[in-house]
Amino acid sequence: MELTPSILSYIEDHQEEAFQILLTLARIPAPSNHEEERSTFCKDWLEAQGAKGVYLDEALNVVYPVGDTGENPLLVVMAHSDVVFPDTTPLPLEVRDGRICCPGVGDDTANAVALLMAAKYIAETGIQPEGTGLLLVVNAGEEGLGNLKGCRKIMETYGSRVREFISFDDKNCNGVNHAVGSRRYRVEVTTQGGHSFRDFGRPNAIACLSGLITDLYAMRIPRLGQTTFNVGTIQGGTSVNTIAQQAEMLFEFRSDEREALEIMEGQFRDALRRHETPGVRISVTQVGDRPCGVDVDPNRMQVLMDRTSRTIERYYGRPINFVSGSTDCNIPLSLGIPAVCVGCCFGDGFHTREEYVEIDSLLPGLKVAFELILHHF
Repeated sequence: MELTPSILSYIEDHQEEAFQILLTLARIPAPSNHEEERSTFCKDWLEAQGAKGVYLDEALNVVYPVGDTGENPLLVVMAHSDVVFPDTTPLPLEVRDGRICCPGVGDDTANAVALLMAAKYIAETGIQPEGTGLLLVVNAGEEGLGNLKGCRKIMETYGSRVREFISFDDKNCNGVNHAVGSRRYRVEVTTQGGHSFRDFGRPNAIACLSGLITDLYAMRIPRLGQTTFNVGTIQGGTSVNTIAQQAEMLFEFRSDEREALEIMEGQFRDALRRHETPGVRISVTQVGDRPCGVDVDPNRMQVLMDRTSRTIERYYGRPINFVSGSTDCNIPLSLGIPAVCVGCCFGDGFHTREEYVEIDSLLPGLKVAFELILHHF
């Protein structure tokens, strides 16, 4: 459905309020698994707008159920609260040259604000969806080692009733309709260690880990979909004159094809076995597991994609480009539930401290969010 003149007028009348909320919310620190402050802000704000039944679950999701009978089918729309940055003090924000510049402002704070403003409209007007319930969720744990904890919790609680799923994430005109799965591991190497001169010749954990990394980077990439791997962090050792007793890394591989993930898993395990030699112990802890999608009803999926595409083109004047990606949509897609991810802003520098959103993109983004959320009303 297209937005009515009265709804469009409401959005335009409240765009300054949305702008001010974005300036406030973007400053609030929210590293994955520590979203408490943002979650509390969003819950309190929704309740202040008159939203009834809002609750904060154990995964730190802020959930606003609308028209949920406990039995009817549900549409889920979410935008995540966490950012990739570890800051625990207010994030630096500056408005200049038609941009809001702040780490995490586009991924995903601007999208969360678009969802909040649609929730405000629903709460104020008291409208109810027809034939379905709606869950509006500002979810936690989308980024990095959050491991999609917020979305997992929503699907555990409501999954059998969810018929359709939309995630507001990333910048506009980029859409995700195919899940990139990933597996993430912390790999630790330990050795006896010792003095660099007196005990020279003993295994050095850093050197052993470096050898393992070299071997991993020689892995064969399966010719299935798109598959990648990466060492993201490495640390260890004590001093320049100490044979390192410990070193560790974070390693991931990802693919948009499940079979390719299994091939990479096999090569990863083979490399670990080759490098665990006398005096060298390797321990592995899985810290992330994002599933690939399964077969989704193509007709239902196409209907959702077409509706999303029409909405984007109506308010931004350009078509959406659907690609594979790793988002909250991974979870519903892995359960066979139609799901797409789309952004409600333009910007750049996402996942860098130079991140920004274009202020002029926020008003059409609000319209996109309202139309997709209000479709069943």
